[in-house]
This record gives sequence, structure tokens and C-alpha cells, in this order.
Amino acid sequence: MRKWAALAVLALAQFLMVLDQAVMNVSISQLVEDFDTNVTTIQAVITLYALVMAMLMLTGGKLGDLLGRRRAFTIGLIIYGSGSALTAASWNVGTLVLGWSVLEGVGAALVLPALVALIAANYEGRDRVAAFGVIGGVSGVGIAVGPIVGGFFTANLSWRWVFVGEVIVAAAIVLVVRAVADSRPADRRPQLDVVGAALSAAGLGTIVIALLQSSSWGWIEPRRSPITPFGFALTPFVVLAGVGILVVFVRWQEHRIAVGRDPLVRLGLFASRTLRAGLSCFFCQNLILLGIFFIVPLYLQIVLGLDALETGVRMLPISVTMFVTSTLGPALAGRVGPRLVVRAGFVLLAVAAFAMLETIEPELTGIAFGASLGLLGVGMGLVASQLGNVIQSSVEADDRSEAGGLQNTAQQVGSAAGTALVGAIVLSALIGAFTSTISDDERISAQLADALQVQVAAGGSFVAAADVDAALVEAGVDAAEVAAVVDGYEAAQLAALRRGLLFAAFLAVAALGITGGLPRSLAPGAPST
Repeated sequence: MRKWAALAVLALAQFLMVLDQAVMNVSISQLVEDFDTNVTTIQAVITLYALVMAMLMLTGGKLGDLLGRRRAFTIGLIIYGSGSALTAASWNVGTLVLGWSVLEGVGAALVLPALVALIAANYEGRDRVAAFGVIGGVSGVGIAVGPIVGGFFTANLSWRWVFVGEVIVAAAIVLVVRAVADSRPADRRPQLDVVGAALSAAGLGTIVIALLQSSSWGWIEPRRSPITPFGFALTPFVVLAGVGILVVFVRWQEHRIAVGRDPLVRLGLFASRTLRAGLSCFFCQNLILLGIFFIVPLYLQIVLGLDALETGVRMLPISVTMFVTSTLGPALAGRVGPRLVVRAGFVLLAVAAFAMLETIEPELTGIAFGASLGLLGVGMGLVASQLGNVIQSSVEADDRSEAGGLQNTAQQVGSAAGTALVGAIVLSALIGAFTSTISDDERISAQLADALQVQVAAGGSFVAAADVDAALVEAGVDAAEVAAVVDGYEAAQLAALRRGLLFAAFLAVAALGITGGLPRSLAPGAPST
């Protein structure tokens, strides 16, 4: 029991980091109502949380080297708990952003790299493989419990009580954190590369902001783009600016190394093909998962009108199967190797996403939708159970915090990009399908169709069909035309959600191409090719 006490503490922290994102995803409609806003704004809040973590994760890993990994872990939990307290008390979107997106994001950026490094430092060999499998399983538990807990509290009390509970859990972890043995790099005290930290945060932040705004700005043809360089939307130019900043960051890291000073990231780590493959797989895993976890609540809550608790129950199959598969994954990898397990996981993700295309209907009947979610959970569990140990085993002990920072950066950039990119695809498809449908519908006058197209072009959002009906009735539109517009909008909603799922399925297929660098075997010294 004493041997696994450290894992219990770290696993509880991992659970805490995963829980509230799942809560937010099933509480979208309630958040829209409580703060008198729209889905796009809440999408931005959710994305900003992942963005803050992605921007600061590399710096958080380096601070773990400077402060000691257990101390960084503890400080991060205190900041995270403070953010949870503010989130629970938030009175407008601004305080929600400060508490949840900013403070919790900063806290998580300290906790997660330290957590990964502490697991690798506290366990060796088979114990380490088992520990990372448990952490993957706990992530599945967070996804399993999050929708149910969030749905229950949102439907019966308030989503705010979940964050009150997070404050209590964070405080409890801080009180027992000494059960975890500390670890520091064996060599000299490292330096913090402040310029590198700023450059990495700016580059990653710029790219994800561009993805987030793409639904508003447009990708090529401008919509509500604040400026239109050369007549095109701003999005690709902002993405290019972010890439440029990251190129400057890499050059700065090379300069720091050349003059004998510590970089934020040791570029030599990327010489490891295993590390590169592991990071790429983490990115794709979260890109797919968070993209689908944006689509499914929209379908269940906005299209079908289910409340948060009903949404959580409907999403239970993905949660349960991910938990079970994550905990069994390490044993499976011992038999067939991590590479084959991860490949099988991505194949199942693609199959599940394609299967879900056939289940997105105006009414939810039968077990097909639940079965496809369950299959999605199996695929995600297979992938999640392998990658933490693969990455940590590919680096030396002194590089574990940096590897942990890179690992969580890949995850959080994937999360931010998944929510933003799939959200942009869904909204763009909704606008395109809706404007096309109302233009071709003979029941709708040309005058009304033109007015609706202007309105949608000025600022479209994914809202319930009942809201569209109510707005048209209030505007004095004829009942027959109202029915025709609502029919077209409902069809456009389903088409848009299917477009998002199709994109996720193609991503899973494409991800197979990056698994070649993963090790064939868990045995020490096994070749990765």
C-alpha cells in the first residue's frame, strides 16, 4: 500500500485536471443561459482553457526543474484551486474566463508536467508501465464521471457545485502530497529561458487563436474578418504569423545552446524518433477526442433538446469503455507491443466516427449511437494507455520535466485545435447548408431568404431550432414560411454535425501514418522501427 500511495495522490490530481473540462462540455446550454451569451462564446472559453495550458506547459515543465517537481506540483494545485473557487462564484463571462480559463489553466500548466515526471521518478520497469496505465485509466474515469457529475449538478443544483468540490479535492491533495517522493535533475540548477518562454507562448497562442476565430473570419473567403489582406480572410495569415514566431523560438533555443546557456527545450530531444511519434500521437488523440466531444453535446443538447444530465447518461458508453480499455492497455502492450495497440486504437476511432455518421438523425432511436460511442471509447483507451510511458521511457531522468511539458503541450494544443477547428468546420457547414437550403426552397420568399442570408453572414451561431422558430414568429413572418425555414435549419444542423464527424474520421485514418516511430516492444532496448 505504501508503494502505491504516491500513485494514488498523482492519480487523484490527474482526475481533477480532466473532470471540469468534461463538466463544461455537457453544461454548454446552461452556461449560455446563466451568462446570457451564445454557444460560440462558451466554445471560446473552453478553447481558451486549453490554450492557456498549451501556451505555458513548456514553461511549467522547466519550473518543475527549477523549483523541484513536487513543489511545482503543489504550487500548481494551489493556483488551480483558487481558479476553481473563482469559477464557482463567477458572475459574468469575464470572471468565468479568469477563474476557469486563466487561473485553472496556469495551475494545470504547473501540475501536469510535474505529475508525469513524478510518476517516472517514483516507479521503474513494470511498475512504471502499470502506473502510466492507471493514469490513462483515471483520465477515462474523469471523462466517465465528468458528464454524469456535471449533468446531475447542472440539472438539479448548479454546475458551480462541481467547482466547489474541486477546491476541496485540491486542498486534500496538497495536504497529503508528501506521500510522493520529490525529484530534481541530477546536474546543476537549470536556468529559466524567459525569452524562450514568451516566444513559445506567443507562437502557440497565435496559431490557436487563429483556429478559434476561423469560424468568424473565414478560412479563405472573408466573412467577418477585421481586415482582408489581399482580399482573403485573416485566418491563414495569423496562422503563418504563429508559425513564424515558433521558427524564431527554435532559432533562439539554438542560440542559447550555442552560448552555453539553458534553453527552454533541449532540441536534441527531438532526435528521438520515439519521442516525436509519441508527441504526434498525443496531439492527434486530443484533436480527435475534443473535436468529437464538442460535436456530441451539440447534437444531444441543441438538436435533441436533452438536459445536461441526460447528455451525460447518453455519453456514458464512451466513458466506461475508455476507462476499462485504458486500464487493460498496459497488459495488452506487454503481449503485442505499444505500436500495434496504438494503431488498433486509431483504426477503431476511425470506424467509430464513420459509424456515428449514420446515427446523427432527428430522433435518437435504438442502440447504434451508444454502440458507436462505446467503440470510440475503446479506441481512445487503447491509444491513451500507451503514450505516457512511451514518451517518458524515451528520455533520460534529467529530461523528464521537459518531456512532460512537451507531452502536455501536444495534448493541450490538440485539445484547443480540436475544439476550435471542429467547431469552425461545424459552424461553417451549418451556415453553408442553411443558406443553400433556404435559397432553393420555393416555400420561402426571395425577400425572406435574402434577409436571412444577410443575418447569418453577419454572425451565425449553432442555436436550437426552437430559438429560430421563436425569432421568426416575433419578427412577424408567415407561419408557413417559419415552418419551411425551421425545416431547412434542422436539416442544416445535422449536415453540419456530420461534416465535423467526417473530418474526425479522416484525422484518425491520417494518424496511422505517424505511428511508425512507436516501439514494437516494451522490452528495454527494443528497436523503434
